[in-house]
Amino acid sequence: MNQSEKAKAFGALHRKGDPVVLYNIWDAGTAKAVGDAGAKALATGSWSVAAAHGYADGEKLPMSVLVETAKSITAAVDLPLSVDFEGAYSTEPEGAAANVAKLVEVGAIGINFEDQVVGGGGLYPAERQAARIRAIRAMAEGKGIPFFINARTDLFLAESDLSKHAGLVDEAIERGKAYAAAGGSGFFVPGLIDPALIEKVCAASPLPVNIMMRTGAPDVKALAKLGVGRVSYGPGPYRSMMEKLKQEAAAIYSLL
Repeated sequence: MNQSEKAKAFGALHRKGDPVVLYNIWDAGTAKAVGDAGAKALATGSWSVAAAHGYADGEKLPMSVLVETAKSITAAVDLPLSVDFEGAYSTEPEGAAANVAKLVEVGAIGINFEDQVVGGGGLYPAERQAARIRAIRAMAEGKGIPFFINARTDLFLAESDLSKHAGLVDEAIERGKAYAAAGGSGFFVPGLIDPALIEKVCAASPLPVNIMMRTGAPDVKALAKLGVGRVSYGPGPYRSMMEKLKQEAAAIYSLL
């Protein structure tokens, strides 16, 4: 498949009630491993890619390193690749679009794009975030790529008190509708794990909903029944693999 065909195929994988499962990767090696395991598409996690290079999350990883990482993945594995691009390393619509264009140039067919102010406080107003999405969509259309913009809201991830999540659902739904109208392809609600609230968001969202697996979240089959269209694993795979590596190394060094 060429890049446009990969983008179309990736979008088609997002089906309400039959979600695409993305076990997040962080380099070409993990891309090959997950691809060989049967994945239909690949997605990086920003936390994992940053940690693998010795950086903290939150756009601390130089963008040039992230672009090169994406390039190495697309060169190594012939599967659609979505890149977790945080806030696109720019507060302005034009800058965000120009930066996403660099990922398009190395073969990526989608991004996660969040509405929190990276390095600042709170979330962008919905209309400002929508303007950023519109700029990215216009750039991608200019290149003839049906690019997948997974529009993320950080409403739930920013609120650690799960009992308050119900009070955030209406705002999340309104943001999802605004992001859809601006050209978003998917709606990512990391941090949301309550089944009833997930079902409510899925029922109201014009876009396929992405849930991130974390402690307390329903399993994939349960999420499918709730209407979810995409399931991702975030930093979980990286943390699991690093813990296994530490345990194996400790077992060796304990014998010395």
